[in-house]
Amino acid sequence: MIDVGYGEREALAACVVARAWADAAPIEVAVTTIPEVRPYTPGRFFERELPCVLAVLERLTTPVRTIVVDGYATLDRSGTLGLGGHLHAALGGVHPVVGVAKTAYRGSEHATPVLRGTSQRPLFVTAIDLPVELVAREVMRMHGKHRIPTLLGLVDHLARGLVSPDAVTPPSS
Repeated sequence: MIDVGYGEREALAACVVARAWADAAPIEVAVTTIPEVRPYTPGRFFERELPCVLAVLERLTTPVRTIVVDGYATLDRSGTLGLGGHLHAALGGVHPVVGVAKTAYRGSEHATPVLRGTSQRPLFVTAIDLPVELVAREVMRMHGKHRIPTLLGLVDHLARGLVSPDAVTPPSS
């Protein structure tokens, strides 16, 4: 699971790797600072975020099967690529990519809403190279009793610098 947080000019990209969707703790954590990032351009967010995501993926030592991004894999029914789709293409289509977004995007009626815990606000799930119905069930089963699953919350906190990677100790193999 990957997320990126931004400062004035720099970004902090974080990734947590789990063995299974429902795991409560990661088996690997990677965080990297990107000292200079592109400015935000409406409709071209992936140009800012993708280099950060690729930089943190390079730090991983654990092979990954599926990549989960904070955002959308596809933006609409016609398959316009979101961050996840651009990541899938940049990686040569080797890994399925799942998008888990916290907010609805204009035109994203195709995203599968997932309600977790007692929240009435859904997460919006999209996927490339995996059936979205299967992925939505896995997101529903992810560890944690709140709207945001435990590991998605952890990667968000790492990317915003709210948690030190040193404070997250993956279990021994």
